[in-house]
Amino acid sequence: MSSAPYLNALGLVSALGEGLELTRAALFGAQPQCVLVQPARASGRALHQGAVRGPLADLACLPPAQRSRNNALLLTALAQIRPQVDAALARFGAHRVASVVGTSTSGIGESEQAFAYFQTQGVLPPGFDLAQQEMGSPSAALSGLLGLRGPAYTVSTACSSSAKALASAARLLQADLCDAVLVGGVDSLCDFTVAGFAALESVSAERCNPMSVHRNGINIGEAAVLFLMTREPGPVRLEGWGESSDAHHISAPDPSGKGALGAMRGALQRAQLSTAEIDYLNMHGTATVQNDAMESRAIFELFGNCVPVSSTKPLTGHTLGAAGALEAALCWLSLTDNPEGLLPPHWWDGAHDPTLPALDLVAPGRTRGTALRHVMSNSFAFGGNNVSLVLGCHTAPDRPKEVHHA
Repeated sequence: MSSAPYLNALGLVSALGEGLELTRAALFGAQPQCVLVQPARASGRALHQGAVRGPLADLACLPPAQRSRNNALLLTALAQIRPQVDAALARFGAHRVASVVGTSTSGIGESEQAFAYFQTQGVLPPGFDLAQQEMGSPSAALSGLLGLRGPAYTVSTACSSSAKALASAARLLQADLCDAVLVGGVDSLCDFTVAGFAALESVSAERCNPMSVHRNGINIGEAAVLFLMTREPGPVRLEGWGESSDAHHISAPDPSGKGALGAMRGALQRAQLSTAEIDYLNMHGTATVQNDAMESRAIFELFGNCVPVSSTKPLTGHTLGAAGALEAALCWLSLTDNPEGLLPPHWWDGAHDPTLPALDLVAPGRTRGTALRHVMSNSFAFGGNNVSLVLGCHTAPDRPKEVHHA
């Protein structure tokens, strides 16, 4: 694990709030964060959505073709770690700093607004540029704004996008193509994604209810997360990652869970850890009937019910291309400044589905009693694209081995 990269700094904004402290307080709060209920034009229904409600960064610093809500979310996350990024630039040089971002929406929301304007006015609105929805816009915006000259690209593999971005950034460091990577994910709410998931009958009008017999779909959310990843020791290590592609179906997961199992096993192998050394697992946990069934069976096959698990999507909504990075960020918060080992809670109605294995779902307020050492986070996407990440606390002491007496 000596070559494992470090996640030295974290900036984030989501439905849980902006920044580390607000997010931490909402994540471990005694009551679930209120996911915004608002009408969705695409479905005609009032839906629970994980919307960011605070002011976002000013886009005047970007060229017009890069001005989108997606990039405003991204710059809001960047502002929180800008001093560390500037220090890395000064230390390594612009040509040795890369940017890798996962997204699935980019600036689609701006195109939706422009087309609606066109329907009533007969012309596109002033300031609109089709390049706003260019998928590579997030990484290009970061590189242009910061003057980065290292590799810059965007990963778009649906709901695994930003988890794959983290693995990709680690490979850049291992290949010595750079010394630091600004890496993460961003997605913004738009009608396109709501309509798409509604067409699949996968959107819940209520707060999503993962692992429940009553589960009936996702809440869509938005978020931006940026890590500064380097080889220099920091609070959290990306100890391992596993990737698989089962290509079972364009939207449905392989019910056998073999792709998910392959990703989890790959992450453990790369981290050189056993299942017994994982203190907590953040599930993909979308609350769709098929995903929860597949994932719970895969987890049970690998871990049994010996690892605490939860889905945090009832708190944030499913942030699609940003979900992998967001849930890695919630794991980062669980590994740092958390001496009692508070675990991210699993908010649901408690009605277990008898057709699913009984996993060790985390009740609100539960702790491990000591700092967490190693955690896993799962991200599973359309097309059977699967990623598992293992993060570890750099400063947590080894836990004493249990002694069994005859």
